[in-house]
Amino acid sequence: MAERVGKIGFLINPIAGMGGAVGLKGTDGLADVAKGRGAKPQAAERAKACLRRLAKEADQLFFFTASGNMGEDALRECGLEYALVHEASTPSSSEDTSSACRSFLENNIDLLIFCGGDGTARIVASAANQVPILGIPAGVKMHSGVFAISPEAAAELALGFIRGELLARETEIVDVDEDLYRSGELQTKLYATARTPYKPVLVQERKRTYSSANEDEFKNQIAVFASEFMRDGSAYILGAGTTTARIAELLGIEKTLLGVDVVKNGKLMAKDVSERDILNLLEGERSVKIILSPIGAQGFILGRGSQQISAEVMWRVGIDNLIIISTPHKLAELPHLLVDSGDRILDKALSGKRRVVTGYRIAQLKKIRAATDIECPLLPEAPTIFPGNNN
Repeated sequence: MAERVGKIGFLINPIAGMGGAVGLKGTDGLADVAKGRGAKPQAAERAKACLRRLAKEADQLFFFTASGNMGEDALRECGLEYALVHEASTPSSSEDTSSACRSFLENNIDLLIFCGGDGTARIVASAANQVPILGIPAGVKMHSGVFAISPEAAAELALGFIRGELLARETEIVDVDEDLYRSGELQTKLYATARTPYKPVLVQERKRTYSSANEDEFKNQIAVFASEFMRDGSAYILGAGTTTARIAELLGIEKTLLGVDVVKNGKLMAKDVSERDILNLLEGERSVKIILSPIGAQGFILGRGSQQISAEVMWRVGIDNLIIISTPHKLAELPHLLVDSGDRILDKALSGKRRVVTGYRIAQLKKIRAATDIECPLLPEAPTIFPGNNN
């Protein structure tokens, strides 16, 4: 008896993620602005990283897709068999995404894979009609629970589901108001639920925020400690989040809550910077360090939230100059921290156990895992780094 071939709907949002590195905190309606700031498309490369892994099992799969950069180009380049079921406009639009999804359903697909962010997830979920969906992470905002932790993980989830080794679970599709997000206010809204293939280590959790008296106390402790070790004359790049914002608050600085700022000697050097801003700043600074806090329940320290801190920025600053901070409660709920910088060599270099500052002169060791390294979960340990000991 011939082995059953899984039918997959596949599409790419070509502009997904372009706004992150240039500080736009989203690309919806701002693709031209992002391009004007020098942003380069990245969704296609993320999609092809998934497809190249799927191509190893090409005889088990058949794809339905939209034309051009919405899927056809990537599938052809990766040598996968497909049928073109939607002719996309140029440039493509959200209506193309909806129309493509409807065409996929007409072909009785088993799984719908898309490459994008929360905005794409909303459109796909509204059209999927209970067909399981799976996101290849490529957006600026990815708070929904349908995203794999990496493109490679998406491929493993898809194959496991098609083979009948994995089941689909119901999860939430959420998105933020981008206008409020750009002004520093995070408001998420539940838009839909969807079914997605699930394996705990491969699917990101929906972002959560934490609020309690204990959390505030530990944030204060972290901020006091940071305000002390930040007196060393270095420029400090502060990533997004409420924990880094507490440091700025203690220093009397107005932090860009959902952006990246640079502080030196207790003063704000640059506010809401882009990747290019940071690289330019590095030219004139002798010592630069980066302070990051993991995102909610997802555990990402690179690749989500603060995409202005790119792989190039991280290499230029030096991995020994990365300082990770987190409240103990948040850290306890994370099995490990994740990095997905787009640079596999950097992600491997950051992997292993590192110290995470959790209070005043208190730190815990936590394992960092490369999101792309799903076949090798036990990685060599990196040196443990503690702020103040790496000048």
